[in-house]
Amino acid sequence: MATNPPKRQAPKPDRSVIRWLLDSDPAVRWQVMRDLTNAPAEEVAAERARVATEGAGARLLALQGADGSWGGAAWNRGWDSTMHVLMLLRDFGLDPASDEARRAVGLVRDHVTWQGWEAYDGNPFFAGEVEPCINGQVGAVGAYFGQDVRGLVDRLLTEQLPDGGWNCEAANGSTRSSFNTTICVLEALLEHERAVGSSAEVTEARLRGQEYLLERRLFRR
Repeated sequence: MATNPPKRQAPKPDRSVIRWLLDSDPAVRWQVMRDLTNAPAEEVAAERARVATEGAGARLLALQGADGSWGGAAWNRGWDSTMHVLMLLRDFGLDPASDEARRAVGLVRDHVTWQGWEAYDGNPFFAGEVEPCINGQVGAVGAYFGQDVRGLVDRLLTEQLPDGGWNCEAANGSTRSSFNTTICVLEALLEHERAVGSSAEVTEARLRGQEYLLERRLFRR
């Protein structure tokens, strides 16, 4: 006679680990409070607000140059560029509505441009450049911080490959999507949907991209 396997019990959070996580930066604390301690929403919001004025978030904001950039560039290989810092601030949960975020993002929008190749030289930061892996990250932070990235999203939609994903090497002949580029683009599409609402075109592209990752068994790697 067949029997049903016993249900696996979700492990209880290790309180010592939670205490260790809470003894840290506001960028970590507010997310622990939200996800692991069931703290009241108003306490979570108060802790999140401290990201702009204390710890790593405040330090990154203070490092922004007078020209609006970080690292003197829209993007660089040193991981300290404008794009990389904005991605970190998004991951930290910097409130887009805070005065500090509005000021920093306004400086980026008004002053930072892409430099280098003729194809994108002089583009405003939130207009992006030519690689979907980069444009996906720019689109994600732009949408998160309330910027108009519809042009970037439209471009990304036209660059989806037949297998459902994206690849920066498509311009060089690649016909198979990459995990990294696909994830970057999916984050942009999702943030765009959260910011302005869903559309059939964007949702369909996002679902195809998600299906590509499942078909490639990313969850088992």
